[in-house]
Amino acid sequence: MVLAAVWGVVFAVNEVLWPWLLGDLFRVDLASTLGAALEFFLYDTVKITLLLVGLLFLVGLVNTQISPERVRGVLTGKGLFVGILLAVALGAITPFCSCSSIPIFIGLVAAGVPLAVTLAFLVSSPLISETGIILMGGTFGWDIAAGWALAGATVSITVGLVLSRFKLDQWIEPFVFTSRTTQLATAQKRPSMRDRVDASWAETRQIIVKILPYLVLGVLIGAAIHGWVPDEFFAEVAGPENPFSLLIATFAGAPLYANPAAVVPLASALFTKGVALGTTMAFMMSLVALSIPSLIMLRRVMKWPLLALFTGIVLAAIFLIGFIFNLIPIA
Repeated sequence: MVLAAVWGVVFAVNEVLWPWLLGDLFRVDLASTLGAALEFFLYDTVKITLLLVGLLFLVGLVNTQISPERVRGVLTGKGLFVGILLAVALGAITPFCSCSSIPIFIGLVAAGVPLAVTLAFLVSSPLISETGIILMGGTFGWDIAAGWALAGATVSITVGLVLSRFKLDQWIEPFVFTSRTTQLATAQKRPSMRDRVDASWAETRQIIVKILPYLVLGVLIGAAIHGWVPDEFFAEVAGPENPFSLLIATFAGAPLYANPAAVVPLASALFTKGVALGTTMAFMMSLVALSIPSLIMLRRVMKWPLLALFTGIVLAAIFLIGFIFNLIPIA
């Protein structure tokens, strides 16, 4: 309770801290390009980090009660479409980025869950992030956040349904079928609240340490865009006058690596500079669903044909969703 109170106080103070510290104490001109970018960077970094810590801890408490065996039991033996829907829902409630979802993917494959179902999970886990959705709701509005969640679910389901038409086992490395995931909760002993809190806090620290550099980098790029990049650049490269803006955004995000929380400030900066909503969302989706690090890890699990097919379908679905959202008028 003490830590929760401290968290709430720090979150509230962050709103007024930086104008006072930078503007009043250090006499930084917050109306200048440098001052505005610096305030943007400090405020968003603290805000997003606090939201991550709080949300990851709460989600971790829930996850300590769900064992991989129970999840696999639910997913195995269901109809294909129901299995894919359940996998997408599982991905939505797990706070994993594209890289950290891969061990769970391996465990589900090893347990005999159909590959189309596990691949749907692999897309939905980073894409439909509860943390990213909450942050997006506060940044873009809850209607757009709901649209993001729906679009992410659509991409994930599409990947599962399309890949279910192929015989995929031959394109998975043999060692995967003998792997086992680490249990999150034991069936023999129900964990105490102290055990759950300790495990949740340990997992929160581990995830924060892993993604914090990318979060800071995302906010830093967003601050730089917010302060220095002229509107004309985005009007030419990703604006409505460029017929290839959506295609560029879809492919530009894929080589990078970021948690949804880290990319929200960057997307906000792009959107305020005049980049269309669908183009912004396509960039965000390709950024969190695909990345060089995750594709490198997946190559150790998948053979080249499946990796290429998986990547191509995800990119095509993201492009189509971006195209649809670009047709929606934004007030």
